[in-house]
Amino acid sequence: MDRTVGIIGLGIMGGAIARNLVERGWHVVGFDTEPARNSELALAGVTIVDGVGAVAARASTIMTSLSSAAAAHAVATEIALGTQGERIVVELSTFTIADKARFRDILEPAGHIALDCPLSGTGAQAAIRDLVVYASGDKAAIARCAGLFADFATQSADLGAYGNGSRMKFVANHLVAIHNVAAAEAMLLAERAGLDLTRVIEMIAPGAGGSRMFQMRAPMMARRSYEPATMRISTWKKDMAIIAEFASELCCETPLFTMTQPVYAKAMAMGLGDQDTAAVFEVLKANGA
Repeated sequence: MDRTVGIIGLGIMGGAIARNLVERGWHVVGFDTEPARNSELALAGVTIVDGVGAVAARASTIMTSLSSAAAAHAVATEIALGTQGERIVVELSTFTIADKARFRDILEPAGHIALDCPLSGTGAQAAIRDLVVYASGDKAAIARCAGLFADFATQSADLGAYGNGSRMKFVANHLVAIHNVAAAEAMLLAERAGLDLTRVIEMIAPGAGGSRMFQMRAPMMARRSYEPATMRISTWKKDMAIIAEFASELCCETPLFTMTQPVYAKAMAMGLGDQDTAAVFEVLKANGA
């Protein structure tokens, strides 16, 4: 089995995945447009090269973890124009279905296989391999990536047709948006009731009222410390816009999700865009001050 993989985009998610794969014995070839990220990952054992083409030249399987659809399309175009021989290109980011389709449509005419494989989990979860891979696209290519996925995620699934991975991610993120604000509301209620927030977390998290978002974000809310961010509010706003568009296209009402949107918008207005999404606690505290 070829144990070389390319990673384009070494931010919160891509960087954590790269580190885990190096630890599991993979030869990781990486590139990011930010020099500081390249330097940091080089110290972790990633072979840093000088561009997308150099990654594609050295790895037959490539994963992309990028902040915008425009960046993903630019990367796909560079691979399509410059790479000889079939490449499996695994797109891990959260974009619209149309943007994922364009990514595939750039690569396939050049003889490459695009997979739509967004991830469920935060940067903190990525650091401990606690991710779920929502894989979709070519069945044989997904099977070939199973060992790769297993070395940075706890679970992966072949969800069928290309694009189903993103559809599943939208459903998951719909719940994340609600649970995060619900956790902040519950923590504020506990604080106003005079309860010890540490004890609240200990008792609520494992019970019927707990959630993964409560387990992960309530401690940050109790400390009122939101850095380092495992998901920045500014990035999350982009994901929420995608989900809202997806639901609208399906004529599906999402009243609870819709009610959370002003909370995240106010967090941005309060200058919390670079903070973790747990910082919505500050929005609720300000509302009730």
